[in-house]
Amino acid sequence: MIFIRRKWKPASADEWTREDLIAVFLSALSYFGLTVGIVLSLLLLKIGFIVLVVTIILIILMHWIINPKLRAISEDYERKQKAYLEDLERTQRWEDFK
Repeated sequence: MIFIRRKWKPASADEWTREDLIAVFLSALSYFGLTVGIVLSLLLLKIGFIVLVVTIILIILMHWIINPKLRAISEDYERKQKAYLEDLERTQRWEDFK
């Protein structure tokens, strides 16, 4: 899948792109497929098990597409949070010496 971008910078990962739209579409299909597949599998129908297998493949594909964006945003957030906590700790130590 050459049209799926796998490397992201935090600023560009925060914007809506084609990958987000694909993930939204796959997410809706996955929820629907999971519901239908479980119901039909509980009725022991062969098509239910087939729908479940296809849905599991869709879920794996969705995570493969959207995970690099989520990882880039998460790493940026963790870096900012760490800097904020270090700044907060320096500020508190300074106030302790007053």
